[in-house]
Amino acid sequence: MGEIRSQTRDGILELTIDRPPANAIDSATSRELGEVFVAFRDDPALRVAVITGAGDRFFSAGWDLKAAAAGDPEDYGVGGFAGLTERFDLDKPVVAAVNGWAAGGGFELALACDLIVAARTARFLLPEVNLGVVPDAGGVLRLPARMPRAIAMELLLSGREMDADEAARWGVVNLVTEPDGLLDAARELAERIATAAPLATRAVKAIVAATEGRSVEDGYRALNDGSIAAYDRVLASEDAREGPRAFADGRDPEWKGR
Repeated sequence: MGEIRSQTRDGILELTIDRPPANAIDSATSRELGEVFVAFRDDPALRVAVITGAGDRFFSAGWDLKAAAAGDPEDYGVGGFAGLTERFDLDKPVVAAVNGWAAGGGFELALACDLIVAARTARFLLPEVNLGVVPDAGGVLRLPARMPRAIAMELLLSGREMDADEAARWGVVNLVTEPDGLLDAARELAERIATAAPLATRAVKAIVAATEGRSVEDGYRALNDGSIAAYDRVLASEDAREGPRAFADGRDPEWKGR
């Protein structure tokens, strides 16, 4: 795993794409990330993941076009591009720490994360229309859901870049930091999530995924008809009883994840 560096600490998996000069992702790296995200999904000790890029210029330039031109097949592997854009069964939160340019598939990888923390120097763009293709690793689907449709269409149809402050203004980015504080901010956010009840955070993600685009009435119907298993699981869990007990006792809860 020479091009994806990883470390774990206190329930948090931290991933770094390290493929100079632009952290572009070829087929082997995409499949490697897919394996890492499966292991993250299946490890009960891990609660949150943070993904970033090595260096200070690129989060990721997306698909490795030079490798593709040299014959690398466009084989993303299970989970879609970067192992995440089509990993719809991942019920744990992922935070993108965007340290520089997030271009094409790099922006699509960030959009596939649940939260985005960006350095003030970060730039986001989907230039595919200027290359004769479309951002079909989720960009054309996710961007209009994350910001006003007209602005999303402008970015998609023109390929222009968007800086970190504009991304935050439209709600694409959760937090903008100075470059030297990026990882600390992403880690602090991940730590706050990791200290919450794990079944509850997974249920929140499952509920949002199941009810996006539906009316509030339909959302309540989904909560009550048993179709969201993660919600039913958290209601019946030991943790759902531990939380109120700990609050009443004036102590920190001891989550069991069951």
